[in-house]
Amino acid sequence: MKTVFVKEPSVISVDETEKPTLESGDILVQMHACGICGSDVEKVFGQYGQPSMRLGHEPAGVVLDVGSDVTNFKKGDRVFTHHHVPCYNCHLCIHGNETMCQKYSETNLSPCGLSEEYVVPAWNVSHGGVLKISDSLSFEEAAMIEPLACCVRAWTKFRYYKGDSAAIFGVGPTGMMHVMLAQIKKLSKIFCLDVNDFRLDFAKKFNIAESINSMDETRKQKILDHTENRGVDVAIVATSSLNALEDAIDMVRKGGVVMMFGVPSKGAKLDLDMSKIYSKEITLVTSYAASDKDTADALDLIESSKIDVKQLITHTYQIVDSQKAFDHARSGDNAMKIIITK
Repeated sequence: MKTVFVKEPSVISVDETEKPTLESGDILVQMHACGICGSDVEKVFGQYGQPSMRLGHEPAGVVLDVGSDVTNFKKGDRVFTHHHVPCYNCHLCIHGNETMCQKYSETNLSPCGLSEEYVVPAWNVSHGGVLKISDSLSFEEAAMIEPLACCVRAWTKFRYYKGDSAAIFGVGPTGMMHVMLAQIKKLSKIFCLDVNDFRLDFAKKFNIAESINSMDETRKQKILDHTENRGVDVAIVATSSLNALEDAIDMVRKGGVVMMFGVPSKGAKLDLDMSKIYSKEITLVTSYAASDKDTADALDLIESSKIDVKQLITHTYQIVDSQKAFDHARSGDNAMKIIITK
């Protein structure tokens, strides 16, 4: 079977690997679709700051086989599989920090989600890490469950009110998911900022307040003009750009919230005037990954049609063309979400 690996910086290899074997509590899944995430791109082209270098954590497919102890799933089930599942019992989990749990980082798909076939370990299978999907949901849509779950989790990290304003810095696929979440949460004015003209034009289709190029020298004034000179209530940085983080701090109102959502490179540093954070009483929060609860919530949002992820999928590549897919995802050239299929 074919499996995708990081061969060296910026280089993908698609290797023939041995078919995995099952333990009694595992299930074997044939991958039908797997999205490319910003963290995957960072693993290939940047310096990813987390321990795992496995590619592909947004896979959906069909169960090929189940271990002898598995009773909740059977061959032929259509499923989405979460790559990490926490313990829910440790100090971190009890305090709502499930994605910081040691067990969370230890539970992985094998060899990875970007493989024609992969094993879901018994822990994930028995602790909510596998979700059955309806026949009406395409595998490409199901591959969007995990990134939406990450966005869902981010919105639990801060307080907001109906009618608030928001600025989304970086309107790639997850940035646009934040736009859609802001809309279903009844925020009133949503501003989208990016350097990619295709994505700025794409965002205009979503009835936002304004789509603004991040290089526009009047970008802050445009937001002030729309917010009674206050700035936005919520600023979500859905990009690795530290310039965007600086802009978010500058454009959020006094007492507002900055959500650092995008994945920065390992060692990324920012020369920040902390007096601005203090004197404006800004709340700066971060959000990493998603728990299986967030994943279940995301599936419900998609299957109930409250969020239409289909419109974000612009390109698909077969697994043999993974290098092309990753190069495209890195450039963002006329693209939103890129999906790899078997």
